[in-house]
Amino acid sequence: MVSLPVGRMGRNGKPARSRSPMASEDRIAGWIFIAPAFLVLLVFIFGPIVFSAYVSLFEWDTIGQFGEEADRPFVGLGNYQELFQNDAFWQSARNTVWYTLGVVPAQTAFALLLALLANRKLRGISFFRTAFYFPSISSSVVIAVIFLWLYSGNGLINSVLRDIGIDPPRPVWLANPNGVFELLAGRFGVDDVNVWLAGPSIALLSIMLQNVWSTLGSLMVVYLAGLQNVPNEVYEAASLDGASRWRQFRDITIPLLRPITFFVVTIGMIGCFQVFDQIFIMSSGGPAGTTTTLAYFVYTQGFGGLRQGFGSAAAMVLFVVILVVYFLQRRAIGGDETK
Repeated sequence: MVSLPVGRMGRNGKPARSRSPMASEDRIAGWIFIAPAFLVLLVFIFGPIVFSAYVSLFEWDTIGQFGEEADRPFVGLGNYQELFQNDAFWQSARNTVWYTLGVVPAQTAFALLLALLANRKLRGISFFRTAFYFPSISSSVVIAVIFLWLYSGNGLINSVLRDIGIDPPRPVWLANPNGVFELLAGRFGVDDVNVWLAGPSIALLSIMLQNVWSTLGSLMVVYLAGLQNVPNEVYEAASLDGASRWRQFRDITIPLLRPITFFVVTIGMIGCFQVFDQIFIMSSGGPAGTTTTLAYFVYTQGFGGLRQGFGSAAAMVLFVVILVVYFLQRRAIGGDETK
């Protein structure tokens, strides 16, 4: 009977790890390969976050003062205290919440619908896939400028509404500060509507519609990749059992696309909390601050008002909000498939 060699045992009675030279070389090579990416993340992502947290504790009110004579008094949490007492901050937070609640569900649902259509085997479907995806590869600044023309008083949107007998809003779209739900409540005789329940302004709603249209393509591609990974045998078995198309969609497609939906919703929510370019190009935060989002508020305070400490405090609050929302939706949507 041939006896097998017994491995060396450690002090705790478990087999000791073999210290192979090749394993050590592979480990070193792995660190070398990830070092460039790690340095990029450290310098351009984690470094600015740590520095922003540091700046938020000071009255850092000017740009370019890096000498020893620079006066930057330490205020601790004073910037955060002032921030939570600032009405403009709460207005930007309210605008961001309405923007997210409107854009994320709409772009997720329409992206899934377009993916279902693009996944069908039809003649010329490649052309439609390209057409759906085209806005996503276009410059967001160019798209924002185009929608500026479309929303103007004599633009295409108002012309079409007049042709079909609908009066365009007054003031025009991007200059209208009235809340959508507030206007609807006014039709039923309700005049006193809470500011948090007034809904997004007509101006903010216009930017939301533009954002949904411009992001559908990229999210559609993500859903399309997920749909093409679902085995056809599952649908065939369900058809043999007498399941209808709707039942297959509800009980097969939606559960199997749950990790994809988690990714799409995560990307959408982060994009909504960080929206800046459309706000800057199309409205500059107006009218009456009804399109000022948290990201644009950080910009106006840190660079427009030259209050780097106060703007950094707002940026850190935005960072924490995004992090909390991510973990909450991971718990609600992600499930075991995302672990």
